[in-house]
Order: sequence, then structure tokens, then C-alpha cells
Amino acid sequence: MIYFDNSATTAIYPQALDSYIRTSQRIIGNPSSLHYLGSQSYRLLSQARSQVADTLDVSPEEIFFTSGGTEGDNWVMKGTAIEKRQFGKHILLSQIEHPAVYETANQLSSLGFEVEFIPVDARGFVILEDFKRLLRKDTILVSVMAVNNEIGSIQPIREIGEILKDYPTIHFHVDAVQAIGKIPFVDYITDRVDFAVFSGHKFHAPRGVGFIYAKKGRRIAPLLTGGGQEMNKRSSTENVPAIVSMAKALRLYMEKNQEKEAYKSRIRDYLIQALSGYGEIRLFTEANENFAPHILTFGIRGVRGEVLVHALEEKEIITSTTSACSSKKVDSSSTLFSMGVKKEVAQTAIRLSLDVENTMAEAEEFMVVLNHLLKKFEKINR
Repeated sequence: MIYFDNSATTAIYPQALDSYIRTSQRIIGNPSSLHYLGSQSYRLLSQARSQVADTLDVSPEEIFFTSGGTEGDNWVMKGTAIEKRQFGKHILLSQIEHPAVYETANQLSSLGFEVEFIPVDARGFVILEDFKRLLRKDTILVSVMAVNNEIGSIQPIREIGEILKDYPTIHFHVDAVQAIGKIPFVDYITDRVDFAVFSGHKFHAPRGVGFIYAKKGRRIAPLLTGGGQEMNKRSSTENVPAIVSMAKALRLYMEKNQEKEAYKSRIRDYLIQALSGYGEIRLFTEANENFAPHILTFGIRGVRGEVLVHALEEKEIITSTTSACSSKKVDSSSTLFSMGVKKEVAQTAIRLSLDVENTMAEAEEFMVVLNHLLKKFEKINR
């Protein structure tokens, strides 16, 4: 099997799974308990927090564990809305955010908040001049993802942060789920980014665990209230085995990415070059530094994306239509629509998402299979 759907989820590292199992079996105490078993669990939790913080070069007090990216996005957005509602109700987000962000924004809109969308250009990048124009005195939150999950465009987080330095009271939220290990931390955890959201299953940790970076001094209301865990910010008994496993996976993932720094873009660039030789294929991702090295989206004229996904699946090549969180819906890519791509073209899109574990041999085999499928589709479409 060739697995090219790593942006949807990654396979857990064996070492991370081993950490999960050992912690589950040996560390049974609740980290909030006063007895020595609780203290044991709390020490492991603190160590994991420090490990994650060290990797990001931030303070442990700025790391809060969650159940994943969706919870993190919901928490930052709703927590900001609750905390800052007396100062304004205006929220800005890009047109190409993940459903965890724009569906949360829709819910806030139904509760009386005013949501506006920052346009993107035909290549899938936020238009900074439009962003400046949309900013207001009553804006309380700006949300822009670091790396688009559908086409891989790297958003201008640094430039947005420079603009927001003139608006120090606005919370700047970055969905960094697709960015970790793909682009440098300094490109999306800048001194003006207040919150960044991460999900463990995107970097070979277990599903159902993640974390947010919350800049010291920035206040958001809790999304979950109760026992006061996570420094009284996120109540719920911490999933210590998953958190320990995630910290282990993150360390391993960053080490592997550093080892293969020059290798990461090679497979994507090879595939883009090979695909560009077919007149019936339209590429939505570019082979340059403005696009993350792990995502490649394209479409075949006249072939719906789900048809191609299932045809490849029959050959044991796993891909997806765009975002896994919305791929089973009838709607096509919201990112491509926002870029001005016509509906009939957007509906052809499929996404390949790579990992450092993928090989050039797999990419070459993919092209052989795709070439056969193109001939088959050509006969059907005559």
C-alpha cells in the first residue's frame, strides 16, 4: 500500500505507541490526586509539557493540552469571544480556513458576533491590503491558518503580525495543524501570534490529543469548566498516556524532519513536474517555497475527485479529495472556490499529502498507475 493521505492522519510511531501502552499500564494515578500515584502522573504530565515547550522554544506555562485541533480552534475562538465581548464583537478570518474555524465562526455569528472574511488571491494567499481595510477598532480576533490544508499555500503570518502590531488588543489565532514539521516555527509562532493550535495525529501521535500555544499574558475564557485542570484553563482529567506519547512523537517527528530537510520537497516537486506534462491535468499547488512541501492538489479534466480517489484505492494508493474533515460531504473544496476556481473544475480536485516516510519509488509507482488510469478515463470520456 502507498499512503498519500498524511494530512488527514498519520500512523502512530511504534515508539510513541510503546510510550502510550507503558504509561497506561504503569501510571494509573489521576494527576490531580494528592497521593504518590497522583504525583507520579503529575510529574510525567509536567515533563511532557516541558518537552513540547522546549521543542517550540516557548515557556511550559504557554502550553495547554487538548483533545486535538478542533477543540483547540473552538477554544481559542469562543474563549476570545467570551473574554473580549465587552470590547467588541468583530471577528476576521480568511476565506480558506479549516471547518473547525469557519463553522465556529458561523456559530459565533448566530450568537450576535460579526464575522467577516479576508479574501484570498487566485493562488490561495490572503490579500494583505484587503486585510488592512477590514480591520476595525472593535475587532477582537483575527484567525488565519499557517498552511492551507487543501493546497498547501503558506499564509503570510509574519506580515499579518506586523500589521497587527498597531492593534495590540486584537487576539491573533493561527491554526498550525498542517504547519508543524513542515515550515519553521519562527514563521508562525512570532512575537505577535497569540495562539497557535496543534493536533497530535498529524505528527504520528495518537488520535484524540493535541495542544495549544497561548502567549503569556493573553487571556481567553475556558471552553471546559469543572475541576480546574490545565492551570484552570481546560478542565477535564488529563489523558496522561496520550500526552506522554504525543511528546515522544513530536520529538521523533522533528528529528526525522531535520534529518531529511532537503528530501522533503523532492517527492512533491517530482510529482508536480510529472503531472504538469499532461494537458488534461490542472495543478492547484506550486513547486516553490510559498507552498508547504507535503501537500499537492490536482484535478483531471472531466473526472470527479471522488472517482479518482476510489480508482487509486483499488490499486492500493490512498489519497483524498481535499480536507478529510469535509471530504464525505457533497460540497467541493471551499479553498478552490475562494480562489475563483469554477465548480466543475473544483470538483475534480484530489489531494496527495506526503510524509518523510514516503519514498521516491512510491511516487514513481503512483505516476505509472495514474498514467494507466488516464488512458482508461480517456476511453470512457470519448
